[in-house]
Amino acid sequence: MPDGREHITVKAISSLAEVSAQAWDACAGTDNPFVRHAFLSALEDSGSATAETGWMAQHMVIEDGVGGLLAAVPMYLKNHSYGEYVFDWGWADAYERAGGHYYPKLQCSVPFTPATGPRLLISPDSGDALDIDLQRTLCAAMVQLADKLEVSSLHVTFPEQPEWETMGEMGFLQRVGQQFHWQNQGYRTFDDFLGALASRKRKQLRKERQKVADTGLTYQALRGAEITEAHWHAFYRFYRNTVDKKWGSNYLTRSFFPLLSERLGDAVVLIVAEDGDNVVAGALNLVGGDTIYGRNWGCDGHYKFLHFETCYYQAIEFAIRHGLTWVEAGAQGQHKIQRGYLPTPTYSAHWIADDGFRRAVARFLGEEKRALEHEMAALAGHSPYRRDET
Repeated sequence: MPDGREHITVKAISSLAEVSAQAWDACAGTDNPFVRHAFLSALEDSGSATAETGWMAQHMVIEDGVGGLLAAVPMYLKNHSYGEYVFDWGWADAYERAGGHYYPKLQCSVPFTPATGPRLLISPDSGDALDIDLQRTLCAAMVQLADKLEVSSLHVTFPEQPEWETMGEMGFLQRVGQQFHWQNQGYRTFDDFLGALASRKRKQLRKERQKVADTGLTYQALRGAEITEAHWHAFYRFYRNTVDKKWGSNYLTRSFFPLLSERLGDAVVLIVAEDGDNVVAGALNLVGGDTIYGRNWGCDGHYKFLHFETCYYQAIEFAIRHGLTWVEAGAQGQHKIQRGYLPTPTYSAHWIADDGFRRAVARFLGEEKRALEHEMAALAGHSPYRRDET
């Protein structure tokens, strides 16, 4: 194993196809499905995250003297800010109005995926000391690439907190956001979870679930090979329905979903609601480590509380059944609090090329952080749990 003193090579690559899945995953690990080679390559190979869609791969890799992969970063050159979930539209507008060019920019992230996970992917064989050296080398290499490409900025979104702290030490501006996550407190059944709630909230959730049950809909949680082409055909229709209702963008192509299922296997969980033989709703989830991550959902028709049941309660049922600790149900949504999902901080780090613009963004982030701290404290006061459970 390299000791950090021999020759290494740092370079940017334009596709995951330039790295073997085995080598990439040795650095990425298996706990977080979104940074695995299978997920990222499915985005590229399906045409979902490509130069044509504004996501030009510029993945950073560090190789040892014989070409072995020591570390990597998923990164993209972008000409827009869609599909990121850490909003910088205001920054872009301000910089453009001041006469600058905000785009292109570099984005270290998982496209279309607001899920916290590792961004500085390091081989587990490196050892603690070299691990820190490689993290710092990756940060410096990203900044050097930003300088070389003459971009306005470099953004690392949804890293894990220790990485975020390292980036702060390296001079990146630090930003804090929030999501709403559910934690399994050793519940054996959904009723155990309900028992942890205050009486009024417990009645509310039971009422919502009963409304869905009264429609006669039934649910299945399908994994890997259990998900057929017919399921994906229906789910893509649901996905498009949701995008259309939100006036959003159709980021993911039709071929992405079956390709993901093929490559990630049982890590893919498709929860489907059925009315007899007809699939009427679905929620795509991924499982990794101790967490189930909710990603996309949609439906045909209108059923009261269907979204809550399909995306939140069925995910909780799955987590309890499989002994998982966390349910992450995606970005935003204060309504999740009443369903047992509590405020949790998320992180991002930002390098700004222009000194004046950097100072302005730093001031904004300081004000935003203070406002968010107050908001999270206030939201925590709306917890649905009994006081002796929180």
